[in-house]
Amino acid sequence: MPTPSTSARLALVLLTLALSSGCSFKATLDQTMDTTSNVTGTTSSAHSWVSEDGLVKPEYKALALITASRDNMEQNIATGSGEYLTAVGTLLGVPETDRADFGAAVQRHYAQDWPGSHAAPEQWLAQLHETAQSYRLSH
Repeated sequence: MPTPSTSARLALVLLTLALSSGCSFKATLDQTMDTTSNVTGTTSSAHSWVSEDGLVKPEYKALALITASRDNMEQNIATGSGEYLTAVGTLLGVPETDRADFGAAVQRHYAQDWPGSHAAPEQWLAQLHETAQSYRLSH
């Protein structure tokens, strides 16, 4: 199994810190979303991902991670393990003790009915939410 490059690991660490510590990166996210909207010709609700304080809203953190790390995420999903899949599992409420099982379930879904590389990140997230449902922490 190929290992993530140093730059990929650094990017994951920085993204994780930004998402978990409450660091503001509104300008960067806005620029990314503006570019995406210019390319796709749409004005999605991506700006609603960010609060007035410039923080990614909790309900959009998993989607932001998938969007920002799509290639690495797809590799993790295909193998059923990895840092990106673990991070999304955490954001979706999968307990640490169930993450290996969650990864295996995601891998099975990938082999059977994954939305595909060109599908919207929201479709990926919907599939991951569905898979995570039986593993979620009780609140």
